Amino acid sequence: MHGLDISIIVFFLALNIFIGIFSSRQLNTFGQFAVGQRSFGTFAIFATLSASFIGGGYTLGNAEKVFNMGMIYAFALLGFSLKELFIGFVLAPKMDRFSDCYSVGDIIGKQYGKTAKITTGVFAVLVCAGILGAQVNAMGQIIEAFFTIDPKIGVLLGFGIIIMYCAVGGMRAVVYTDILQFLILVIALPALFFIGLNTVGGWPTIVERTPAGFTNPLDLPHFWPMFIPLFLTFMFGESTVPPYIQRLIMAKQSKTTKRAVIASGFLSIPFFLLVGGLGLIALLINPDINPNQSIPYLINVLLSPGIKGIVVVGLVSVIMSSASGFLNAAAISAIHDIITPLSHNSFTMRHSLLWARLTTLVVGVLALVFAFSFNNVIDVLVYAYNFWSPIVLVPLVAVICGFSVTARDYWFGVSFGLIAIVGCQLQHAGSIWANNPVVIGVFANLLGFVFSGLFRDHAATSSTEQSSQPSRLHRLGTRMLAFFHKS
Repeated sequence: MHGLDISIIVFFLALNIFIGIFSSRQLNTFGQFAVGQRSFGTFAIFATLSASFIGGGYTLGNAEKVFNMGMIYAFALLGFSLKELFIGFVLAPKMDRFSDCYSVGDIIGKQYGKTAKITTGVFAVLVCAGILGAQVNAMGQIIEAFFTIDPKIGVLLGFGIIIMYCAVGGMRAVVYTDILQFLILVIALPALFFIGLNTVGGWPTIVERTPAGFTNPLDLPHFWPMFIPLFLTFMFGESTVPPYIQRLIMAKQSKTTKRAVIASGFLSIPFFLLVGGLGLIALLINPDINPNQSIPYLINVLLSPGIKGIVVVGLVSVIMSSASGFLNAAAISAIHDIITPLSHNSFTMRHSLLWARLTTLVVGVLALVFAFSFNNVIDVLVYAYNFWSPIVLVPLVAVICGFSVTARDYWFGVSFGLIAIVGCQLQHAGSIWANNPVVIGVFANLLGFVFSGLFRDHAATSSTEQSSQPSRLHRLGTRMLAFFHKS
């Protein structure tokens, strides 16, 4: 790599370290570490939310899958976009009720109790570590493509910078570095796409020279059986994961959050399609490369010194922004939802802050284990999804939407979801059950959750929960039974 490019990359990394240290000024409590001062504006939340989900899986992994299978993967990722719009229009306006919460566990604990909070915290750490592992995996691919050092050593160095500024500056460092990284990546990756598109002769050339169905997935003979499970997996997989929920409670007013989430959802649509297009461009230029290296390959062969350094910084920003968000969320869940509730002695806010910083290092090591266990970034993501949506999504949405629910509903849903996930894992590879564990787990959780409400013991739900009118959850269960009866 040219000396100018290396200088640009070193300056960028140093700037992130400076922002992390600067953000740590007057950071004295766990609350400041977790959500800042709850004073972030629309653009800050929009930038940090977008930077968090635009990670290695949705860039390097997306391009790799499109290189191999066509744009069906990029279109399937629009399930994530649909989910973001749903959260923006439906859930975000309801978040004012949780302005005193720091984590998903806090929200769950309000309605389902301490044990449910701890359980949610455990799964929050697992899913964050898994998704964080996907970013570590992607960082290794970048280092392998652009530098001559051992990828594992490079990962440890790069990841060490992320751990450092996350541990020191907390959420403020994450948000401020996310804004910087977001501004770079939304310029760098589109620039690479249009340079590549011009190099291969435009989109008509791509349509002409790629295999049938690669640019128009509807032409694939088995489009719907392939597309629907993927679409639903990406719609449910990262729904309400800890970093995204944190960003819903970081503003003073829910209307600020609503605008930011909706804008982020709309941004994701062209971004996913554009990154998928990079996979097709790489396929046309050199079909013999390692598909995992699609985007790094384009950077190496298409860009001149200086511009190359800026685009590499954009690619590094993709990894760092997502990794920092999930690392911070995992540390908060570990200390606030697991360690503190299990401790016999209550922690002061200063002690919680210290523990959160130490936990950041532990979660980072766990993420490395995930990363070195899989070869493909998307594969890491999909596996990590098993630890979240089939367990937490349904009861969490029920609380946010104000359903009348109890701890029993939570545990019925969790049990059904876990049984479904384990059952799917035991199936033969290639079966519909083994290929769609997240989707099946979510619907199993919903089934257990609703039927618990339907058959709830009225004696146990008297006093505060009893009402002259059936609960919304009860009415939903009744309608489900009626539907199945008619069928």
